[in-house]
Amino acid sequence: MSNGPATPATPVSTALIKPTDLRGILKYVPRFQGQIFVLAIDGSIVADENFGNLLVDIAVLRSLGIKVVLVHGIGQQIIELSESRKIAISNADGTGVTDAATLDLAIRASSRVSHLILEGLTQNTLKCAITNSVRALPTGILKGVDQQFTGKVDRIDKEFISHLINADIIPIIQPVGYGPDGRSLRINSDLLAAEVAEALNASKVIYLTPQAGLEINGEIKRDISVDTLRALLKDHPEQFNELSLSKAAHAIRAIETGVPRVHIVDGRTFDGLINEIFSSEGVGSLIYANDYQQIRKATKRDVRFLYNLTRHAVKREELLHRTQQAIEKNIDQFYVFEIDENIIACVTLYFYPDKPQLAEIGSLYVLPFYHNRGVGRKMVDFACMRAKEKGVAQIVALSTQSYSFFTSVLGFEETEKSALPEARLKAYEESGRNPKVLIKQL
Repeated sequence: MSNGPATPATPVSTALIKPTDLRGILKYVPRFQGQIFVLAIDGSIVADENFGNLLVDIAVLRSLGIKVVLVHGIGQQIIELSESRKIAISNADGTGVTDAATLDLAIRASSRVSHLILEGLTQNTLKCAITNSVRALPTGILKGVDQQFTGKVDRIDKEFISHLINADIIPIIQPVGYGPDGRSLRINSDLLAAEVAEALNASKVIYLTPQAGLEINGEIKRDISVDTLRALLKDHPEQFNELSLSKAAHAIRAIETGVPRVHIVDGRTFDGLINEIFSSEGVGSLIYANDYQQIRKATKRDVRFLYNLTRHAVKREELLHRTQQAIEKNIDQFYVFEIDENIIACVTLYFYPDKPQLAEIGSLYVLPFYHNRGVGRKMVDFACMRAKEKGVAQIVALSTQSYSFFTSVLGFEETEKSALPEARLKAYEESGRNPKVLIKQL
């Protein structure tokens, strides 16, 4: 993409993980190995002093067996050429009218940026190739205005790009497409990245931009569902700055066509790409498919992690102690919340065999880093939804320290312990924890 020049920033180290610490990275390798990541690099990032470090990060991805496709923007470069040559341009980012003079500068800027990427990847001993894999058509006339040499994607030459990928060659895709007559057409690079990801069935689109992530109403949103983002974009577009507006619109486009995850990362940040991919917290913004897609039923492979996840809460007497054996025995009761295949929260849902109209939520825990992001509420709402599907009319929760969250946020009400079935009441009294009994009508 290409929304104009951004002031270069000094690379800032983000010390979530050390790229040199392979123990922190290698646990992700089985999850990502062989997958395709589309990296969309703004023109301003290519011009930034951190670009060399970003290329090293890309080399790390390739060394771990992750397939990479690069799509680059040229907005900053077009503006610089316009100023240096004193040639007026009709549009910088490929979303408006592209006249002949602007197209000429776009082709020159694109060649220059592609060459810088080619040169940098070569310095990192990576094979790469600039492609002509984008087939385009003129956008035509919109609202009575001829868009001239602005193009829209007609087809991505998937076979060509796949051939390069399979030969361990990184494809470099310019924001210029080629019409049926072979002539060049200017294309917005954010849109192009989404189109390429759809064609290749990529598992991620990663927008590398000159801001810390997706900025909404002046704040960086660390993670957001596509449904929430779509509603915000429709009802409150004024909450997005120009750069975030484009990224948000094309992230939605990518997810709607099957890409599970879209990341927006500050490409000026030292090790930012590595830390975004290879840590559970990340450093940018994550847009994901929907509110409940990240929740799944736990399996026996999760037992050890669930034990480690909750043991600190057990020490603080927030949760009832469970051994690994007890967790494994009752694993069918657990649901987990994942971000990029890292479990960051859990909850249990238990159905009383002697009281089928009643179910119990328990073991609700969210990693502290994800507090105040709505994860706990999603877990409880999901459990309530599942219980209602099974015909349950009421759901209870027992809490020693988080009861205000259940009552003020989730709509539970305090009730007497006599509301519990006989066997559960006996276990309640024997525990000695004396939690509050909370209930909600479904």
